[in-house]
Amino acid sequence: MDRSTSYLWAKRGLYVALSVLVMFLHLLPLDTKPDRLPFPDILIALTYAWVLRRPEYVPILMIAIIMFTADLLLQRPPGLLAALVVMGAAYLHSTSAGMKDAGFVGEWTTVGAVITVVFVLNRLILGILSVQQATLGPVVVQVVLTIAIYPLMVLLSQSAFGVRRKSVADSGIPRVRP
Repeated sequence: MDRSTSYLWAKRGLYVALSVLVMFLHLLPLDTKPDRLPFPDILIALTYAWVLRRPEYVPILMIAIIMFTADLLLQRPPGLLAALVVMGAAYLHSTSAGMKDAGFVGEWTTVGAVITVVFVLNRLILGILSVQQATLGPVVVQVVLTIAIYPLMVLLSQSAFGVRRKSVADSGIPRVRP
């Protein structure tokens, strides 16, 4: 393997390890009080931050497997949230090239809209199928907290894990000099 391929697989392994760590921490019984605020969905925020920075680090199949595993471990209806997150990731992947010019506020707004649509569709589909679900208040708080934690996931991804957008030098596009 050449160096770039091994680096790519190292970053993919890092994403899998971070995802497993988030799921593990979510399963720990840290606070047993039933009246606490819902926890933001860090896995979704992390996934979307990496998809917009370096989509080659998080292929869609890897996202699907990790999110399906999270559905099973967190006792959610298997596959529903995973499918919605994968569709959101595919949308963000298709718009990632245009996000470079939008700035961070535009990116954050787009990700916030995608996260909101994912949660609304999840709730709507569960309601149509008559699946028992949490009341609306905690779900809205979870959506807001997930959107609010996104900048922190971006900062952590860039500073601690080196997941930055491709620069012109990385993309292989020749620079035009005046």
